[in-house]
Amino acid sequence: MDIEKIKREKFPDNNAKVLRAINMLRTRYVKIFDLKYALTPEVNSSEITDSVNYLNEGGYIKLRDIESRCEVSDFADAEPNTLEAKLTQKGIMFLNGKINDPCIRR
Repeated sequence: MDIEKIKREKFPDNNAKVLRAINMLRTRYVKIFDLKYALTPEVNSSEITDSVNYLNEGGYIKLRDIESRCEVSDFADAEPNTLEAKLTQKGIMFLNGKINDPCIRR
C-alpha cells in the first residue's frame, strides 16, 4: 500500500479525533499545541495540522491567536503553536449527527 493511500484513508479518522478532542472543552478554546500532546502518537503533528486546516476551512472550528485573542480566518496565515480552537455551530451539529461530511468519520 502506498503512502498517499494510507494518508487518504486516515484523513477522515484524524479529522474526527481532532474534532472530538476540541469538543472536550466545547465552551472553551483548546490550544493546538495541547492537541498534539493529547493525540500523539496516534495522530502525528503534521496530520493534526492537516486536520485543523480542513476543519477550519470547512467551518467546523474557529481559530484565534492565543495572545491577542483575535480570530484568525486563515490557518495558513498563522503559526499553529500560537493558535487555539473552538467548535462552531457546524462542528457541534456534526458531532450531534445533524450533518454529514465524507471527510470526517463518525
